[in-house]
Amino acid sequence: MTAFDLNEFAASCGVKNPAEFLEKCEILRKFLEEYNRNVNLTRLTSPEDFYAKHVADSLSIAHFFPEITTEKLKIADIGCGAGFPSLILALAYPLLEITAIDSIGKKITFVKLASEKLLLDNLTAIHGRSVELNCRQEYQHRFDIVTARAVAPSPKICREASRFPAKNGRFIFYKTPQQSAEERPELDKLSNMRWENSPVFTLPGDAGERLFSTGKYLKNS
Repeated sequence: MTAFDLNEFAASCGVKNPAEFLEKCEILRKFLEEYNRNVNLTRLTSPEDFYAKHVADSLSIAHFFPEITTEKLKIADIGCGAGFPSLILALAYPLLEITAIDSIGKKITFVKLASEKLLLDNLTAIHGRSVELNCRQEYQHRFDIVTARAVAPSPKICREASRFPAKNGRFIFYKTPQQSAEERPELDKLSNMRWENSPVFTLPGDAGERLFSTGKYLKNS
C-alpha cells in the first residue's frame, strides 16, 4: 500500500479541522487495536489499513455528497460493525445525527464505548436488526440517508429497511464496482426506486476501487 497524506485528504472531504480530526482518529485506532486483542471486531487494525480502508473509505462519501459536510442530516448506518463509517462521520461532521445499527452485541458495545471515549454527542448506537426496527414507528421515515458499508447485499438492506428513509431520503451504499455490477439487476427489480452510481474512484494508498450506489423512491410511489 502506498503512502498518502491523510491530512490533505480529510481537508478535501470538508473536514474543518483535519489535525484535530486525525488526533481523534488515532485515539480511536489505538482503542480499536487494544479492544480487538480480546474481542474480534476487525482484521484491519494496522495504521496503514486503518487510515486507508476505514478512515479514508468512510470519508470518501463527502466527495460525492458534499451536503454531508454542512447540513444537519439524519443518517442510519446499517450493519455498522466496529463503527465504520459511523464513528468517522460523527467525528468529521458534528452537524450530522448518526444512528449506528448492528445485530451483533459485541460490535455495538464497542461503538458505544468508542463514542463515549471520543465524547461524541451526535451518535447513537442501537443493538438490533433493521428488519425489526423497520416495523417500529420511531424509525420510520426518519432518515435523510440510509447507508451501509461491507455488510449485506443492497437489495436485502432496501427490503429490510424500506421504511427508514424520510420523504426525500436516499439509500447510499459503499460498494466495489464488482459488487455493484452483481447487485444491480436485483436492485432494478425494485420498481418503485431509481438507482444511480457515482463514478468509480480509487481509495488513497491504492487501497482498492469504490463507488457509491444511490437509490431513491419515485415520487409517485
